[in-house]
Amino acid sequence: MTTPDHAAIAARLHDARQTTSPIGPLIADDPSLTVDDAYAIQQGLVAAILEAEGGRQVGYKLGLTSKPMQQMLGVDVPDYAPVLSSMVFDDGHTVDLDAYIQPKVEAEIALVLDQPLRGPGVTSMQAFRALGGAVAAIEMVDSRIADWKIGLVDTIADLASSGATILGSRVVPMDTLDPRLVGMVISRNGQTAATGAGAAALGNPVAAVAWLANTLAAYDVTLEAGWFIMTGSLHAAFEVEPGDLVRADFDHLGSVTTHFTRSSGSDHPRTSEEE
Repeated sequence: MTTPDHAAIAARLHDARQTTSPIGPLIADDPSLTVDDAYAIQQGLVAAILEAEGGRQVGYKLGLTSKPMQQMLGVDVPDYAPVLSSMVFDDGHTVDLDAYIQPKVEAEIALVLDQPLRGPGVTSMQAFRALGGAVAAIEMVDSRIADWKIGLVDTIADLASSGATILGSRVVPMDTLDPRLVGMVISRNGQTAATGAGAAALGNPVAAVAWLANTLAAYDVTLEAGWFIMTGSLHAAFEVEPGDLVRADFDHLGSVTTHFTRSSGSDHPRTSEEE
């Protein structure tokens, strides 16, 4: 059996990302690809992005943390990918959609590590003690696979379908809230698009962090102090268009907002919270 060329596949994904030209499903070209192959490809893609754009790793993102998403892809565990500094923006950032292929947005709770965390055997209580606080966040997911026709191998290899992360400005201490019970409303141009709560992320966002620490231990990886963990979407992702204003309001955590535009032409916002 031929060994998959991880570097070549990572280069294809990186080229698709740079040119905003999607490629077909990876498994269609090589049905033998496994989850282990996908994570090896992901590492190559991370290296290529860091070489091209500079920056550094600042955390991790989790995907497939909700039961409906797991059922859709026929899996029973989440996936993960590094978060890179070149992909992280402050509250109020304007996203240029010309830099992406087929973006969608999700509201999430980001948890910030105050201490290093390393598995195996990390419990939710130990993860809670390592965390310094929680932040309101919006993740813009994007896929380099055409028409979002993805399977588990595709999304893992493709940096867990990462696009951009917008973080709120407040870090709320963990001892002041129960992340499971943090409710959220996300709106698009002033109209409610979805609602959710922290419990959508593996039942508890803190448990999601413990899962990640234990999973990464097999690869000799420690979650570092100062990193943040995107703990998974609290609702079904939805598409955005030029001119859109998306705002997520969380109990206790406050709000986070991002605008969408196109550098290649003008856009005309619809009714928004700013009007």
